[in-house]
Amino acid sequence: MPTYIARRLLATIPVMGMVAVIVFAILRLTPGDPAAIIAGDAATAEQLERIRHHMGLDKPIYIQFILWLGQLLRGDLGLSLISGVPVVGMIADRIGPSLALGMSTIVFTVIIAVPLGVIAAWRQGTLLDRAVMAFSVFGFSVPIFVTGYLLIFFFSIGLGWFPVQGYKPLAAGFWPFYHRLILPTLALSTIYIALIARITRTSILEVMGEDYIRTARAKGVKESAVLIQHALRNAAVPIATIIGIGMAMLISGVVVTESVFNLPGLGRLVVEAVLARDYPVIQGLILLFSFIYILINLAVDILYTVFDPRIRY
Repeated sequence: MPTYIARRLLATIPVMGMVAVIVFAILRLTPGDPAAIIAGDAATAEQLERIRHHMGLDKPIYIQFILWLGQLLRGDLGLSLISGVPVVGMIADRIGPSLALGMSTIVFTVIIAVPLGVIAAWRQGTLLDRAVMAFSVFGFSVPIFVTGYLLIFFFSIGLGWFPVQGYKPLAAGFWPFYHRLILPTLALSTIYIALIARITRTSILEVMGEDYIRTARAKGVKESAVLIQHALRNAAVPIATIIGIGMAMLISGVVVTESVFNLPGLGRLVVEAVLARDYPVIQGLILLFSFIYILINLAVDILYTVFDPRIRY
């Protein structure tokens, strides 16, 4: 196992290298000029040229890439073209709200989705099963921003239970901190609850007809123990896979959710950087998200051996 983990971590190096090349090329070849955004509409050609020279944008693309890659190998993601602030510092300042929202969503999703899927499989064909499946279709079909605005309309504007937008750090107290995360968590988790509950139900149904399930029931094992200790454990591999995919999909969901609820996290930073064509910030964020995605896949692969000891690497 340690050898496998080390091998997988080493394999991330060429993957991240390819991501860096692709991201750098796409951003440089798309239309738009950061210098024009900084200088404004009234800037002269000479002013634009000075700004491009100061930013290094007048150098050939391959020179820009070599210089950026050298900085990257030293752990330096460069400076923001707009604010001049180090990208690493900008990410560090914004990562707190995104981590809080992501962790809250993951925990809430797993706590709700897995039991829903198990119960739906246990009560297959009943009204409860149909209700869970209807929720799955609805939750997976409605965009996150629509769910977010509906939650704001009913629970913030209508009932006044939650603030419309904003974020409080944990230092301000746990309740003020989490109170502002409840609606974003509900909005972001809806689609993932629907997805994971549906896959959990399907996986449980596949193993419920196996011989060891019939044997456990014949031995008088309680139905709850049959569902949890036998069915759920043997269906855990596809469930872990879809949870891992859901965690990776959170990256795109966070961008939309933070924009709807005005959370000052990495999602908002992505939107701001794209609108301003702030190359170093966009590159740094994409590299960070890619690395997180790779680590999630590695964690899911390791969990396979925990749920199914027959799997060996």
